[in-house]
Amino acid sequence: GLGLLEAIPEAAILAKADETDSDKDGISGKPNYVWHKIQATPMLGRFGWKANQPDLLQQTYDAFNGDMGITSRFNSVESSAGQPQHDGLNDDPEVSDEEVKAATFYTQSLAVPARRNTKDVTVIQGRKLFNELNCKGCHVAKWQTGRHPEYSFLSNQTIYPYTDLLLHDLGKDLADNRPDFLATGSEWRTAPLWGIGLRRLVTGFTNFLHDGRARSLQEAILWHGGEAQFAKNAYTRLSKNDREAVISFLESL
Repeated sequence: GLGLLEAIPEAAILAKADETDSDKDGISGKPNYVWHKIQATPMLGRFGWKANQPDLLQQTYDAFNGDMGITSRFNSVESSAGQPQHDGLNDDPEVSDEEVKAATFYTQSLAVPARRNTKDVTVIQGRKLFNELNCKGCHVAKWQTGRHPEYSFLSNQTIYPYTDLLLHDLGKDLADNRPDFLATGSEWRTAPLWGIGLRRLVTGFTNFLHDGRARSLQEAILWHGGEAQFAKNAYTRLSKNDREAVISFLESL
């Protein structure tokens, strides 16, 4: 579903921003503007834990370099440069634009997993509670994509990613104290929730949040603070059955 997130119009994302909390609901999402090294201009960030990547092409170039040490036209220095493990070889760039483009298309075109158990009464109750707790204030369910500049199959689609792609302050307990462009050390992009119920099936584990500290969906909820403190507190006051219903709903996504 990453290509679909890329196709959401910037104006629609910015319409959800409320940096000064003008509506006084305690939620003040803000956009992150980052440097697009390929186009040499600032652009709205959409991807990464702090929305520090403007599109999937740049994210793929940077992943080749930062995650695997592979150089390219836009990342000409190996990530291990100046360290003992640097190979010292004159073989750069190590990946071509065509190869990066192919890897990018793979991430853009992966389909969204179908929801499950949508008629289950517990899941339906969990969805109702999710909205009543105002989890939807950041995890916005429904979006309409615009025209994707390259691929028509991503254009004009109604999608349900459960994110606003904006930055939110989630409190000191989740802070990494590392600013990233406009993001502060305690601000994070709202993580999309679609597919989250298949985490164990796909990866073999159920660790959540930016550093994997939460071992379950409930632990992830309980780590929320800052703008999500009110929703987290309301969740803890639910009955055991209602808390389990919220988790069942998330597992259906």
